[in-house]
Amino acid sequence: MSKILTFGEIMMRLQPPLNKRFLDARSFDMCFGGGEANVAVSLAEFGEDAAFFTKLPENALADACLRDLRGRGVNTSFILRGGERMGIYFCEKGVSQRPSRIVYDRKGASVNTITPDEVDCLRLLDGVRWFHFSGITPALSDAAYTALKIILKEARSRKITVSCDLNFRKNLWSVERARTVMSELMQYSDLLISNEEECKNVFGLEADGADILSGRLDTDGYIALASDIKERFKNLKAVAFTLRGSRSADINDWSGILLSDGKCYKSKEYTIRVLDRVGGGDSFSAGLIYSMLNGKALQYAVDFAVAASCLKHSVEGDFNSVSVGEVEELMNGDGSGRIKR
Repeated sequence: MSKILTFGEIMMRLQPPLNKRFLDARSFDMCFGGGEANVAVSLAEFGEDAAFFTKLPENALADACLRDLRGRGVNTSFILRGGERMGIYFCEKGVSQRPSRIVYDRKGASVNTITPDEVDCLRLLDGVRWFHFSGITPALSDAAYTALKIILKEARSRKITVSCDLNFRKNLWSVERARTVMSELMQYSDLLISNEEECKNVFGLEADGADILSGRLDTDGYIALASDIKERFKNLKAVAFTLRGSRSADINDWSGILLSDGKCYKSKEYTIRVLDRVGGGDSFSAGLIYSMLNGKALQYAVDFAVAASCLKHSVEGDFNSVSVGEVEELMNGDGSGRIKR
């Protein structure tokens, strides 16, 4: 049975080729992605036994999605079938000073038709050691929120480690609703993963000395912010932040910090040329889960997570198809990009 379970929505991603704008596109490339599915794929690529739970319609597009997940090593045996459709998101990739843009078409997606009697926790959580969700899932619908709470309550009773990526999406719910729900769900969480914007949007907490638009990040401010979060939500054992300094759409500075037991662990910083940033935070989450689940030192955990997500920025699509060996090569200083023969 699976050691790691994630729950959320997976969507079809449609993207104009060659960095074209939506207005100029005459065709779209297709792949699949979604926060919790991305985490499951990364963990499977790392050799872990990872399962993904969601609900998909009975049609050929959903069949293709399942085949893609299975082909990447994800356990799809818990995925429900039914409902009318799979959600879609359209991605216009930015370049230089032109930002990327996302348009969602997800209303009525099958994941929003999950009923409580379809959430079989005895089967879902049997043998699971780690459960991961994001703030996107409870924002989707009352049905998804209810299903998530059922799983979280059972996970807590079984002492399963739970991680949450805060992932605030303003097009899904209001700040007020997000603050109420996510504050409640923190009681079930052991590890909170966030970034420089989301804590301010959801919890009204921000790091001193940070200016997101200019790309100025102050590590001491984020250490203090993590301490404030742990003080507010005493159930949390650790808080992690990705730190993105955006010089432009395709040149970013990238690092992370992890606060646990009163100690702060900071990764090295990478300057990256962004091919595809979607899924960057998910690959960071997967790197932390992999490291912590396998008993790695916390400095290793944040170094591994940041290196894994650094590499994800060079991979097209939502999924991060890199191995543990490739991540450790980068961690150990081989970031030259020289050809491997």
